[in-house]
Amino acid sequence: MYERIRMLREDRHLSQAAVAKILCVAQTTYSDYERGKLNIPIPTLIRLSQLHNTSIDYLLGLTDERAPYMRCRDIGA
Repeated sequence: MYERIRMLREDRHLSQAAVAKILCVAQTTYSDYERGKLNIPIPTLIRLSQLHNTSIDYLLGLTDERAPYMRCRDIGA
């Protein structure tokens, strides 16, 4: 998971400080997330998935499908 959040950040040419600001955490906290030194809180995982337009499953390494899942309201159900 930690490699994925770093890779996604780098793909968007964002600094750790920029992502930390978006997440409202210190840059050192975000750095610890990327290095696996801190567990990422669920609300932060949600925000990361929104920021990178992907699913939490992708962030966690449960799928290799990078596209976010469709929500029921997105398909008219």
